[in-house]
Amino acid sequence: MNGKKAPFGKLTGWMIPVIAILFGVIVGAFIMLLSGYNPITAYIALMNGIFSNTYNMGETIRSMTPLILAGLAVAFAYRTGLLNIGVEGQLIVGWLAAVYVGAAVELPMLLHLPLSILAGALAGALWGFVPGLLKARFNVHEVIVTIMMNYIALYVANAIIRAYLLVPGERTDNINSTASLQSDWLQSLTDYSRLHYGFIVAIIACIIMWFILWKTTKGYELRAVGFNQHASNYAGMNVKGNMILSMAISGGFAGVAGAMEGLGTYGYMSILSGFSGVGFDGIAVALLGANTAIGVLLSSFLFGGLQVGALTMQQQAGVPTELIEIVIALIIFFVASSYMIRWILNRIKKEGV
Repeated sequence: MNGKKAPFGKLTGWMIPVIAILFGVIVGAFIMLLSGYNPITAYIALMNGIFSNTYNMGETIRSMTPLILAGLAVAFAYRTGLLNIGVEGQLIVGWLAAVYVGAAVELPMLLHLPLSILAGALAGALWGFVPGLLKARFNVHEVIVTIMMNYIALYVANAIIRAYLLVPGERTDNINSTASLQSDWLQSLTDYSRLHYGFIVAIIACIIMWFILWKTTKGYELRAVGFNQHASNYAGMNVKGNMILSMAISGGFAGVAGAMEGLGTYGYMSILSGFSGVGFDGIAVALLGANTAIGVLLSSFLFGGLQVGALTMQQQAGVPTELIEIVIALIIFFVASSYMIRWILNRIKKEGV
């Protein structure tokens, strides 16, 4: 009987994201055919756009960096029973805080760079603390609050830049070199892509999330609250306090994602005409990565590669970049459908017992 259960367990575990990616690619190919494009040529161009040269690889890794951190923010909250849809707003305030400290403070790099990253983390944590507090104290649904706070973050950040930090070009001043994650060595190694040391920060963040949730007593409490609040409360855990802490930590990850953009990719912050999209992509990254640290790392590579490769696909195969967005949407759809597949397979197992 146990031998029959094992294949189902594997299928509903790590195989489902793989199947979702495969289905997304296949259905995307049919859509390309119906649109008059050659899917084989398009996908070859897509792969060339990711792996053909060091520049594209550098850009893929660079685009992964904020996606990893945004995905960790969503995954951490989900693991503790909360839905953080406000990663985009937390990323924006983290970006602004990191750039401000990076430009306004003068310190040696050994102090300045960590301080700037910490500023981004604290700003994001504060933005996550508010919906956590409202959820814990007044039972206000965190999805509603975090969505609204995305818009507050966008317009408040723009207002602050216009009022206090504006320089020609509708942006802030450049950060000091002592707060920069950019590296001439990495850029020359990747044919002068925008790759920076933020990728190392993102890897460390994956380890931190794993360690907190699975190797600490507080992490056990956070996961327990996510599984069952009533049982956790009965066991003497501080359910409300853990809710607030979870959203603050989640916001901290998102704030660091913003810091990576400000200190690494750009070196400043522009007035935003709309959302960056990274925070919302983080939801998809976390979903595809099954809300695990290693899963988020791998799925961010897929999403980052698709974004970078889409440009080459358009240049070499003439396929609009919007079709890649359709493929990404299809992958998310099939991952979401996996929960229904898992339910069906569990029913089959029960009936077979």
